[in-house]
Amino acid sequence: MPLFSPPPPDTHPKHTIVESVRQRAAERPDSLAVICGQSRISWLDFDCRINRVANALHSLGVGRDDRVAVLASTSVEYLEVFMGTLRAGACLVPLSTMASTEALQKMLVDCSAKVLFLSDSMRSLIETSSGTLEAIVPHGRIALDFEATGWSDYEQLLASVEQSDPRTEIGLGDLFNIIYSSGTTGIPKGISHDHMMRAVQMERIHLFGYDQTSRTLLSTPLYSNTTIVALLPTLVGGGTVVLMPKFEANAYLQLVEDEKCTHTMLVPVQYKRIMDVPDFDAFDLSSMAYKFSTSAPLRAAVKKDVLDRFPGWLVEYYGLTEGGGTTILLAHEFPDKLHTVGVPAPGVELKFIDENGQEVANGQMGEICGRSPTMMLGYFGREDLTDQSLWKDEAGRVFFRSGDMGFADEDGFIHLADRKKDMIISGGLNIYANDLELALLQDADVEDAAVIGVPSEEWGETPIGLVVLRDGAERSTQEILVQVNASLGKSQRLAALEQRQSLPRSTIGKILKRELRQPYWQDSGRRI
Repeated sequence: MPLFSPPPPDTHPKHTIVESVRQRAAERPDSLAVICGQSRISWLDFDCRINRVANALHSLGVGRDDRVAVLASTSVEYLEVFMGTLRAGACLVPLSTMASTEALQKMLVDCSAKVLFLSDSMRSLIETSSGTLEAIVPHGRIALDFEATGWSDYEQLLASVEQSDPRTEIGLGDLFNIIYSSGTTGIPKGISHDHMMRAVQMERIHLFGYDQTSRTLLSTPLYSNTTIVALLPTLVGGGTVVLMPKFEANAYLQLVEDEKCTHTMLVPVQYKRIMDVPDFDAFDLSSMAYKFSTSAPLRAAVKKDVLDRFPGWLVEYYGLTEGGGTTILLAHEFPDKLHTVGVPAPGVELKFIDENGQEVANGQMGEICGRSPTMMLGYFGREDLTDQSLWKDEAGRVFFRSGDMGFADEDGFIHLADRKKDMIISGGLNIYANDLELALLQDADVEDAAVIGVPSEEWGETPIGLVVLRDGAERSTQEILVQVNASLGKSQRLAALEQRQSLPRSTIGKILKRELRQPYWQDSGRRI
């Protein structure tokens, strides 16, 4: 049970996503639902496969709100399992392919998954976890694309059940999914969403043109909420999902041209790689109507480049999987606000608080707290962690604490500073790594940059920069450091600049700063 009640939406959803997808299949059975490589699946065939997955789960004893885990690479089968689990009335648990074996073990135990769907490419992450899989029901270990002792064959399982719709009763308050945070220590937090939350999100689909003509190109992993927020409206709108299992910039542009894609969701690192393709202008991208970006801030210079050369709207989302504080920047409408992440989405209220939990004055930096109808139920089975993530205003209304620092300008546009945990406190002064990273990225020789705090005897910690230099760069890191520090305030200056061949990133493009900090702090006995 949630520890709080989100504010009600302006319009109460009439249908679950499961009902909407069922209706779209009935309306346009011969139209394409999914494209993935050489596979082109009609809505009729997709719907029948969804039914078979649901019936197969029922045959295994999976019922309402039972958890079904998936650890797989992007494929048509993954999408069938995704929607089939929901049609069975069960809760989907999409597991990160970036997680360690230890973390995956903890996730499977934490959610008490009854069934696990696995692809061959992920077997090495599970093969040492036999003890963890003891909670899986008999025949509930399902191999999507391989054969092995102890694993049920996916196609054989589906062939053994009927393709008729099970018509499982599903309520808006039932669990929709549990998405685990990317914690590297302890038990990762399972972010729980119900059907109500996901259905409310669908009320926005007409704002961004999702309908039967939509062709949405998805190149981020299906386990990520980044992907899900573009996948679901495409299906609810009756459009076509174009899956790209492995992102490559040239191949992406070719897919847009070949499949006449109208919508896409990309993360900032993908936009940068796409816009850097030497023959970008040779591709016919005229079909693209709506481009979305999320998961990390998209640099203003990249936004401008996208607006100048990539057809269609550019929409940036800021928010967390937990929900509550979503903002939207319609970059094509506000070219003078590209350095922001936009304004609160419809139905969203934001507050900014200091380290003591007190609201700060308008325009002052503070931790962003959000409240809206699209908030998580809580962290699965962890009321203690859920309670810690909440903040209440003077009226007792509940907001979700984002952990991000920022402020609203005089026009109501939100400026992001940093994750609170990434803020560097040097000599008692707060230093926002994001400000220093932006200064580094202004340098023509810097391709990528991250700023972290490292131990300092004098200051407690001090900021250093880690940079990837562009091909052909002739200046040294010391020369770049001197020039960048000259543009920064005295209290912000970098203590050092180190060159790296690349920076570690998650599959959705976030720089893994914990990995960068770890070598510097491991012997200090202090936090990283």
